[in-house]
Amino acid sequence: MSELSTAITMSGGAEIPRYGYGTFKIDDDRAQAAVETALATGYRLVDTAVGYQNEVGVGRAIAASGLKREDVFLTSKTWDHGYDEVRRNLRESLERLGTDYLDLYLLHWPRPAVDKYVESFQALLDARAEGLIRSAGVSNFTIEHLARVESETGAAPELNQVELHPYFSQPELRAYHDEHGIVTESWGPLALRGGGLFDEPVVQAVAEARGRTVAQVVLRWNLQRGNVVIPKSETPERIRENWEVLDFALTDEDLAKIDALDTGNRQGGDPLDVN
Repeated sequence: MSELSTAITMSGGAEIPRYGYGTFKIDDDRAQAAVETALATGYRLVDTAVGYQNEVGVGRAIAASGLKREDVFLTSKTWDHGYDEVRRNLRESLERLGTDYLDLYLLHWPRPAVDKYVESFQALLDARAEGLIRSAGVSNFTIEHLARVESETGAAPELNQVELHPYFSQPELRAYHDEHGIVTESWGPLALRGGGLFDEPVVQAVAEARGRTVAQVVLRWNLQRGNVVIPKSETPERIRENWEVLDFALTDEDLAKIDALDTGNRQGGDPLDVN
C-alpha cells in the first residue's frame, strides 16, 4: 500500500526507503547489469558490502542509471573491526563506489571474539559527524551487542540488518529495536537454502487467495511486520516480480498464519560464532 512505499526516518534524521535491492552473491562483473535493472524497475535502496566484492559494479550501475546520487540510498558494510581499520575500509568503499558519501554504513557482524565492535561503531559515529556517511548502523547484532554499543558510545545504532523471515522472525529483537529507535532491516527475507517457504501449504494458500506469487506474499509479510526489506535476485523477471508488492495487502488472518511458521531457528550464520 502507499504508506509502505514511503521512507522511514531514522534516529539520525536520514530517510531510508522501506524496500530495496540486495546484492549478496552477485559478482562484480554481473553487478552492474543487475543493479541497473533494479533501479530501472523502481528500487531506490541498494545494499552492498566490502565482503560482497561487487562495489565497483554497483557504483557503475548508479552512475549509468541517469539518477541523481541523492535519489539512490546506498548502503555498504565493513568486515574489518578496529577504529583505524573501519576508517580505511570506508575510504576504500567510497573510492570503489565512486561516491563521496554513503547513506548508510554498517558493521557487517559483531565478531565478539575480536571484541572491537564498540570502537568500530565509534568510527562510524565520527564518520557520520564528518559527513562521510549519513547514517551509522550494524548488521547481525544481538540485543547484548546493541546494548553494549549504546552504553559505551552513548548512541544506539540507527539500523540493525538481520536475518529475518517467517521461519525466523525475531520478535524479541524487533521489540528491542522499537524501544531503542533502531530500524529493523531484513536480509534473507525469503529464507535460505532451497525450497523452504515456497513449499509451505499455508503460504501457497495465501498466495492463491491473493492472486500473488509465494515470493510476493512473503515479502509483503515482511513489510507489514514493519521491516525494511532487501530481496536479492539477478533475474530481471524476478527483480520486477519482487517489486510488485506495494499494491496489495495481507489480512490480519494471513499475517497470523504466516507468523505461526516461526521455528526460532536461524538458517544463516550465528552472530556469536562468526568472527
